Amino acid sequence: MSKPQVGIQLYSVRDRSEKDFLGTIREIADIGYKNVELAGLFGHSATEVRKALADAGLNATSAHIGLTANDPAIWDNLKKSVEMAQELGLRRFVVPWYPLGQSPTADDVAQFVDTIGKAAGIVTEAGLEFGYHNHDFEFKPVGGQLIIDQLLERIPASKLFAEFDLGWVKVAGQDPAAYVKKYAGRLPLVHAKDFQADGVDTEIGRGTVDWDSALAACEAAGVEYVIIEQERYEESSLVSAKKNFEYFKSRGWI
Repeated sequence: MSKPQVGIQLYSVRDRSEKDFLGTIREIADIGYKNVELAGLFGHSATEVRKALADAGLNATSAHIGLTANDPAIWDNLKKSVEMAQELGLRRFVVPWYPLGQSPTADDVAQFVDTIGKAAGIVTEAGLEFGYHNHDFEFKPVGGQLIIDQLLERIPASKLFAEFDLGWVKVAGQDPAAYVKKYAGRLPLVHAKDFQADGVDTEIGRGTVDWDSALAACEAAGVEYVIIEQERYEESSLVSAKKNFEYFKSRGWI
């Protein structure tokens, strides 16, 4: 199998994006990135962002777009988000989080699965692929089975793909490589995130994730994009973005 392409989740540079999103897009391209995953438009129109990405030579692999769970207007809001994704020219729509809580019941999990399943139907019927991005709480057992496995077993692969965040899989006490292998073929995207032993974000290769096994599994499983995400930094978001780019470049992935 060929190596996945490398990208960056623009939430990683949200501090700069809040001040000058279009300028930040250019900075990311200047580092050498070719692929990005969006996380908001920071006050710009979909048309402006699409043009800025094209001008910078960047491919938007996907976008993190939240569900307004527990809001009566959730489905109207979702349809508006789908229209925005279509205006951006996106292929993949990813829900980045769901308010399941740290101690969910079986009923909570059932509602979670039902909500994600209904959202998946709306998004895929509009011609987009629909995915879910995990944190650690989805790897808790409820009713004798991990929540993430319940989600992926109850909703068919034709409606839902997994965007495993490999750092959070590790934090949850699971083996990232094993989970990539388990769901091979259902993972077009994964997140490369690393955590120190104290739970603080760090650059790729400086934390607790075994990247040799995780990246080998991604390659074998046919993952298309490995998307870097980092939320906290020792120096700055842009410096970390550069270090993470260099990490993959040193491995021959860029």
